[in-house]
Amino acid sequence: MRVVIAGGGTGGHLFPGIAIAEEFLRRDQKTAVVFIGTQRGIESRLLAKLGYTLEEIDIEGIKGRGVKALMKGVCQIPKSMAQSRRIMKNFQPDLVVGVGGYASGPAVLVAHWMGVPTVIAEQNAICGVTNKILGRFVDKIFVTYDQTREFFPRDKVVVSGNPVRSAVVLPPQPRLEKKGYWQLLVFGGSQGAEAINGCLAEMTPLLETIKDKIRILHQTGARQKDEIARRYAEHGINAEVKDFILDMAKAYQESDLIVCRAGATSLAEITAAGRAAVLIPYPFAADDHQLKNAQALAAQGAAVVIQESELNAERLFDTVMSLLKDEGKRTQMEACSKKMGRPEAAATIVNHCEALIEQRKKAAA
Repeated sequence: MRVVIAGGGTGGHLFPGIAIAEEFLRRDQKTAVVFIGTQRGIESRLLAKLGYTLEEIDIEGIKGRGVKALMKGVCQIPKSMAQSRRIMKNFQPDLVVGVGGYASGPAVLVAHWMGVPTVIAEQNAICGVTNKILGRFVDKIFVTYDQTREFFPRDKVVVSGNPVRSAVVLPPQPRLEKKGYWQLLVFGGSQGAEAINGCLAEMTPLLETIKDKIRILHQTGARQKDEIARRYAEHGINAEVKDFILDMAKAYQESDLIVCRAGATSLAEITAAGRAAVLIPYPFAADDHQLKNAQALAAQGAAVVIQESELNAERLFDTVMSLLKDEGKRTQMEACSKKMGRPEAAATIVNHCEALIEQRKKAAA
């Protein structure tokens, strides 16, 4: 089988695509997988490290941009579609999967016009612009939330959940011996979050008071890495600061508590791993969907929510410490988190994809 996975830009789009690729390869190691993305997206930095092939096209977003940037984006569309057509002709895929992001649009549309079976995955409760357009053309649409059905033709939609990478959903192993300290995992998505980074920097004097009891793994993004690392070092805090954490499965496994944004893919991974979290939703997400995501976990007892407008060093420190000190509470939160996970999501999607390919083959016979 030959599969193209198109999209990316951020980890929220790319990681579900990787999860789908992993499931195809788990079933048949002879499956050939090619990703289509952009040079600017996270896919250009990550996929080669994971052993995947990336074909790049030239495309940028056009929503919410100035006139000059809008015109540039529009002018790139014919070129990106020609590039996508060349990739399809050379690779001859049996299936194209769009996972959101700018690159998925041209690739999925071209594949559809060439008669290749096409599907898309929508991670968020509120559908993105690209997927809203593609939903009119593709054969199947996989969504995380039931309410997302309203954006698409109902007969195409499968509520699959958001696929997560296999390492995250493996049966949890016992945590590594902590030798008397707590492990705190902090991240703000694949590119970091300035508000979370800044709050942790302001927390360093408070963290210094427990520096012998805590270890921090902090994904900051590239821009603020050095500054945050310097702040931890100044206060003698045992912190590992990275611009990007490649092995998130290990990071989840070793963590006692997570502080992060509330993006759909992050929450899918947290619940698949069964971890307790303090969620700080991005306040400018479309239709405030991150707050809705976070509140859903909090309602089930899996997370505590702090809105960014209420975020400060003292509030976050008190919240983190109350949870770290109460192992019984964290264990209860972890159980609630695990119940919300959808570890079968990637398998559900691949089941439907294989059925779609088989139907097309029979129809063509």
